[in-house]
Amino acid sequence: MKALLDQLRSIAGEANVLTEGDLSAWEHDWRKRSQGKSLAVVRPATNMQVAQIVQACAAASVTIVPQGGNTGLVVGSTPDESGTQIVLSLQRMNAVREIDAANLTITVEAGCVLQAVQQAAQAEGLLFPLSLAAEGSCTIGGNLSTNAGGTQVVRYGNARDLCLGLEVVTAGGEVWNGLSSLRKDNTGYDLRDLFIGSEGTLGIITAATMKLYPLPASTLTAWAAVPSLESAVELLGMAHRHLGAGLTGFEVMGQFALSLVARHYPQMRVPLYKQWPYCVLIENSDHESDLHARTQFERLLESAMEEGLVTDAVVAENLTQAHQLWHIRESIPLAQAEEGLNIKHDISIPVSRIPEFCEVTDTLLSAAIPGVRLVNFGHLGDGNLHYNVQAPAGGDNAAFLREWEERVNTIVFDSVHNFSGSISAEHGVGSLKAGKLLDHKSPVALEMMRSIKRALDPNNTMNPGRVIRA
Repeated sequence: MKALLDQLRSIAGEANVLTEGDLSAWEHDWRKRSQGKSLAVVRPATNMQVAQIVQACAAASVTIVPQGGNTGLVVGSTPDESGTQIVLSLQRMNAVREIDAANLTITVEAGCVLQAVQQAAQAEGLLFPLSLAAEGSCTIGGNLSTNAGGTQVVRYGNARDLCLGLEVVTAGGEVWNGLSSLRKDNTGYDLRDLFIGSEGTLGIITAATMKLYPLPASTLTAWAAVPSLESAVELLGMAHRHLGAGLTGFEVMGQFALSLVARHYPQMRVPLYKQWPYCVLIENSDHESDLHARTQFERLLESAMEEGLVTDAVVAENLTQAHQLWHIRESIPLAQAEEGLNIKHDISIPVSRIPEFCEVTDTLLSAAIPGVRLVNFGHLGDGNLHYNVQAPAGGDNAAFLREWEERVNTIVFDSVHNFSGSISAEHGVGSLKAGKLLDHKSPVALEMMRSIKRALDPNNTMNPGRVIRA
């Protein structure tokens, strides 16, 4: 492989082909569930360098693992243990190429960190609405490759809905420039949508043109306690009726999930969680005026309390307080990690069926594992729950994972299937869930996916073993 490594150095530069030293930032997944070994970590700076690297690897029959910020949760962007794969890191490709304020678009390279895209838009008085907990380190390429969701999907949609065009290096090492900024282009198959959500298995996204929006005139945030999940679902319906398109976020958080934040981050003041089984976080953005937004919000909370859907509520008085409330919500995964290894699920269920799903699945898990602790939280507004399973208190977390992960996944995924849901809502499939698609995706759908993979990546060089297995 020396000849290949020399060729890669001539393409990307000596300093950008890493083979020695501590490569854990690229070879370990974010959750520390997997530790791989790469032949090299290669860091190109341009799309042409990416194309040349792909051509060189294809000629040498070496497979490629594309990687953005390496913040994924399904082991989809780290190498296997063979030491034969190239990790192609796009972090050097981080430029904002263009902002077209009149067209409400921004074109950025794949390695651009999500927060940097948000800030570039805001500097122009515009909004890029994709927002998630890892936004300080995740990249646009990774967001698109997994079709990331986040906290504002209820209004703006997933990453797919925010993307107008892509630039992609194909498995054959060609550059497809599909960086269209058009909102209407009906000239055949939508190639863009093939690559969004494909997790680097069909080609490598190197740049994207994304939608922008005007900044809202006012954004209000409320934290409300609710007596049940049924009440939370009813409150969501009421929020849609009162706020209309102004409803930008609606999160639900279980009592145990919030107790972990309070335990591991005592400096945070977690409101209202001790007395009630669930809390919700509601965000309303209004483009008319602050007075209009506040009037709508007050009417919603008053009506909800009159009907018993909300038992108590805290309304952020300023942006700082709003950020503090969102920080509590976003700290749940970190607090759970502090509590110990756990079994994560990123599922979607029709919103109307979420209370029954939780009741049924909670019961099944509690019967199978006495004392099991359920960390239930997520984006109720779009039906996406992070339904995680923690070992009984005082138990050996690592042993719990070894003994119970497969059984727990079977219980949860079978229940998701029974409630017409999906086993992956926004985290992707990666390698952790690739085997589960056989049980939870129709044979017709799987064969169509395999046909697409064979057509676009006939030699299976692009992130093999992820999403769809040969």
